[in-house]
Amino acid sequence: MTDQQMEERSAEEQPGTVKATERPTTGRAFGPPGGIPGDKSMNFGPSAKRLLARLRPHRTQVFGVILLAIASVGLSVLGPKLLGRATDIIFAGAIGKTLPAGATKEQVIGGLRARGDNRMADLLGGIDLIPGVGIDFDALRNVLLLVLGLYVGAFLLSWLQGYILNGVVQRTILDLRSEVEDKLNRLPLKYFDGAPRGELLSRVTNDIDNISTSLQQTLSQLLTSLLTVIGVVTLMFVVSPLLALIALITIPISMVLTAAIAKRSQTRFVAQWRHTGALNAEIEEAFTGHELVKVFGRQKEIEASFAKKNEDLYQAAFGAQFISGLIMPSMMFIGNLNYVVIAVIGGLRVASGTMSLGDVQAFIQYSRQFTQPLTQVASMANLLQSGVASAERVFEVLDAEEQVPDDETPAKVTEARGRVEFEHVSFSYNPDKPLITDLSLVAEPGQTVAIVGPTGAGKTTLVNLIMRFYELNGGRITLDGVDITELTRHDLRSRIGMVLQDTWLFGGTIRDNIMYGNLTATEEQMLAAAKATYVDRFVHSLPDGYDTVIDEEGSNVSAGEKQLLTIARAFLADPQLLILDEATSSVDTRTEVLVQRAMAALRSDRTSFVIAHRLSTIRDADLILVMEDGSIVEQGNHHQLLTANGAYARLYNAQFSAAVVDIDEEAAAITAPVGAPAARP
Repeated sequence: MTDQQMEERSAEEQPGTVKATERPTTGRAFGPPGGIPGDKSMNFGPSAKRLLARLRPHRTQVFGVILLAIASVGLSVLGPKLLGRATDIIFAGAIGKTLPAGATKEQVIGGLRARGDNRMADLLGGIDLIPGVGIDFDALRNVLLLVLGLYVGAFLLSWLQGYILNGVVQRTILDLRSEVEDKLNRLPLKYFDGAPRGELLSRVTNDIDNISTSLQQTLSQLLTSLLTVIGVVTLMFVVSPLLALIALITIPISMVLTAAIAKRSQTRFVAQWRHTGALNAEIEEAFTGHELVKVFGRQKEIEASFAKKNEDLYQAAFGAQFISGLIMPSMMFIGNLNYVVIAVIGGLRVASGTMSLGDVQAFIQYSRQFTQPLTQVASMANLLQSGVASAERVFEVLDAEEQVPDDETPAKVTEARGRVEFEHVSFSYNPDKPLITDLSLVAEPGQTVAIVGPTGAGKTTLVNLIMRFYELNGGRITLDGVDITELTRHDLRSRIGMVLQDTWLFGGTIRDNIMYGNLTATEEQMLAAAKATYVDRFVHSLPDGYDTVIDEEGSNVSAGEKQLLTIARAFLADPQLLILDEATSSVDTRTEVLVQRAMAALRSDRTSFVIAHRLSTIRDADLILVMEDGSIVEQGNHHQLLTANGAYARLYNAQFSAAVVDIDEEAAAITAPVGAPAARP
């Protein structure tokens, strides 16, 4: 819906006022449908579960990733145990070389005890050595080569795991983007009425990108970390059950600390993305209406509004990142305490001969490997929470109420004549404020029906109902005797051509923009439409002719030329019904005369609905409907309505009375009761 339509719709709901749930004329919208989420806490668990459930179509690859992760982690956790064996070989060789050759280990230990050196005797009792023999380099080489093979294998398996997981995540995001795109096409127009464009764009771009980043960086780490903890704890108990129990004390401490910090940062991440969407909406609106901002000198107000929203985003982002950032240093502190305790107790056990030096070294490495995944999980908490917060915002779009689906067995228009009939139609944007009540009218095939009336009378609403942009509250509309709700929307809208007051062109060539009306049209048909609407006249003055590229804002063609292009597009579509909503408002007087002639030719043999404020453009209409407050107060042709001297006559006389008219008198003429004489100079 265009900004002009939105403005009219707001006026239709309550002329002269704009509520918080209505879309004001600046283009900004407020309200719950698809808008900014509230301040309430995110439902983390169900949202995270729903996000992970989207991986289900790729369960085979996910299962493969899990197997590769198990193998990779298994090889990695064996490394410290084997390196401990290498340390024992070196230590045993270094000590054994200092002992007298030819003696047995037991003899050496017995001699030490006889001298009262029990501590040294206990130390040697825990070492596998041969007195007088140095380091066994062959055994050391074999152990180191085995460790190298384990780590290389773990690296290759981890690389393959990451490669497969990357494909799974990106395909999941591809499916999510496609699903959101399809969902947007199924949403009713009222959803977009209540959704600021910048906020909606933030959800379908920034939030989905954030989900992709979160999944990519957290899934592999979470899986690897969990498996690492399991593998490391198992080998820690194999090496030393006592030290393992000491190390496990840190788990509940870490979990409680992480949960406490995450709980405080969770709501701040929701606020961060909420303020991000609000700031995007502010930026999009400011740049879209950049010219108006300059004209009315509102730069300072825009800057102040931007500064406030930017500050809100800063505060929310700072709070979220700072609080969640406390998790990692806290975990590192707990890990360091754990390391000190293990080192002290392990050293005492080596001295007592109950553990080898290699086992203590391996256990210290395991303690690091044990706390490292916990620290990684803690450091990913902020990223995970941010990703789930974005997922929840995207899920709100996916869960939005869709438009009424097309009939599974749609009807067909057997004889396309273009007869449109409103039968006791009732409609309102707000259930508490009826707009159109019990409206009936008939547009015969080939007729030109003009709709006039003050702003907010319901003119644009009438044609929107024909297009089935909104569903009726009561009654029905038929096209050639078939209820339009029984037709598919594509079938209905393919029979209708629409030219709006607000032009819409996309980035592409002039040829592309005209061909948008009929992608199967030939070059000759495109040129014929361009000539009929006088587009051909100004195109030849452009350096590249029909290959001239129009930027997305259409700033390299004038407003009138843009309007002519949209009219040419409708010409090329050759529709059964034609809707013109102030289609000549942006062209100059001379061009308007030419376009009126072309439109008269276009309207021949097809039903046309023309919304007009300049009554000179609809004098030749077959039927003129005068609307006020959602009702048709008069209908007839131009001469009949002038003779009736009613609402139409007042509007007409207000536009075509003498050049000098007192403003107060003109206003009185427009607002005078029906039947009152029109004001004259």
